[in-house]
Amino acid sequence: MAEKVIPLADHRYAASVPLIPSRLVAPTGLLGDRLGRPLHDLRISVTDRCNFRCSYCMPKEVFDKTYRFLPHASLLSFEEITRLGGIFAGLGVRKLRLTGGEPLLRKDLETLVAMLGALRTPDGEALDLTLTTNGSLLERKAAALARAGLRRVTVSLDALDDAVFRRMNDVDFPVADVLRGIDAARATGLAPIKVNMVVKRGTNDHEIVPMARFFRERYGAAVTLRFIEYMDVGATNGWRMDDVVPSSEVIRRLNELWPLEPVDPNYTGEVAERWRYRDGAGEIGVISSVTQAFCSSCTRMRLSTEGSLFTCLFAQDGHDLKSLLRTGASDEEIRNEIAAVWQRR
Repeated sequence: MAEKVIPLADHRYAASVPLIPSRLVAPTGLLGDRLGRPLHDLRISVTDRCNFRCSYCMPKEVFDKTYRFLPHASLLSFEEITRLGGIFAGLGVRKLRLTGGEPLLRKDLETLVAMLGALRTPDGEALDLTLTTNGSLLERKAAALARAGLRRVTVSLDALDDAVFRRMNDVDFPVADVLRGIDAARATGLAPIKVNMVVKRGTNDHEIVPMARFFRERYGAAVTLRFIEYMDVGATNGWRMDDVVPSSEVIRRLNELWPLEPVDPNYTGEVAERWRYRDGAGEIGVISSVTQAFCSSCTRMRLSTEGSLFTCLFAQDGHDLKSLLRTGASDEEIRNEIAAVWQRR
């Protein structure tokens, strides 16, 4: 018998989770997949559009002026996203990350942030609400996002050298504007801030040390720089293993200049491996998505812009939740569908 469900029209509360057979419960007592991994994180794509054309993600030769992005009616509404967020919270999700495309291109995104920020877990705790952005609109949006309840922000920045960065984003966008966005986020309390650098050999790997030097000297512990191995995200980026700079090489290069020591993860299933500067100038992270894949500890699901649910970043086929939302399915029916997807994982 299911517990009483608080209507999600009142966004102050998340739905309660129904009773789950013990064999499908993770060691933590939460919903578990076939390996006992609990569901903890949900990445929510709010738009498929982006104003950058980075070669490793949305290359211009594919996403050109003739490319057909989703019409607005195909996107999940803010109300639909919030309803799902509450259901996921009832199933154990404690962290929501808004992504895109570039999420700040979604009109009135701060309204969605406020709606999600009002959700609570069954024990009354607020969710960890964060956002990943290319930083192009962050300077003008940071204050509104902070007022709406956004807690943290992650900014993508692949080079400090302006010419390299403009070449990589392929729309001639300057580094200085991204840095102003980071400063604006800090000023409004969106902290701690993380900066993600995708490293591609022969393209921007010479920027590893300058990026580390800049962020440790300018921001110290206030900003964590993370280096991400260049990875295959589909058939659009011409991925080759020769382009990958292993995380071990990144750590070696930096350790030669500023001695590092490992740091324990913040939580089970954290993607980034943490390293601390021994001189106290903050920390860095490495995400070894190619050389040390973290599949065995993955606790994440992904909700696409059009409402499909994926259990892996590399999955080709999703599970349609939008149809359930738009054909009158109850919260319990949607919850059971999500639970079944995770339990089969």
